[in-house]
Amino acid sequence: MKRGIFITFEGPEGSGKTTHSRLLCDFLRKRGFRVLHTREPGGTLISEKIRKILLDPKNKGMDAGCEILLYMAARAQIVKQKILPALEKNKIVVCDRFTDATLAYQGYAGGMDIKIIKNIAGIITKGLKPDITFLLDIDAKAGLLRAGRTKDRMERKSILYHNKVRNGYLQIAEKEPGRVKVISATVEIQKTQERIRKIILSNIKQTGFGILELCHSRI
Repeated sequence: MKRGIFITFEGPEGSGKTTHSRLLCDFLRKRGFRVLHTREPGGTLISEKIRKILLDPKNKGMDAGCEILLYMAARAQIVKQKILPALEKNKIVVCDRFTDATLAYQGYAGGMDIKIIKNIAGIITKGLKPDITFLLDIDAKAGLLRAGRTKDRMERKSILYHNKVRNGYLQIAEKEPGRVKVISATVEIQKTQERIRKIILSNIKQTGFGILELCHSRI
């Protein structure tokens, strides 16, 4: 039974998800919280192998339906093996991407049915949804330029595709403003991180999680 806090970071390519998720984890650990930091696809031996298939530029002919099933397979493994056990132990789980990414990339941008994606996700995650999602928003072209490294299979898709991804994320945020916090990824890293920390600490205070966690850590 879920007891911890599940935080996810989403956004277009080059939005700084990995950087900010790591900074938040370091911040929370210094404050005494037990934190699991992971990523999607990946986070387990099996999921990392699936990640290599998904991001390999040689697999450029992959269909969106194939992408969905591979992403879901990797997600099923990490949810069962890492995320749910950590939440059951009252930990804070911070994940770089989750189901919203599949909705944005394969759904809104790839043209796959949104309801089908949600139905599959509901089954393989046992209904698990993030408590808080940070959507780091950035213009698709600017994000791809910021990435500035050897691009993987997903990053090599057209700018039209990546624009659809960004718009998809913004539609998700519009539908779930209570969960999804849209934050500009174009300002200084420190300012962005300060805003993220403020939101998280407010949530911890409101839910009383901090008190429960400190009591648990002393047992």
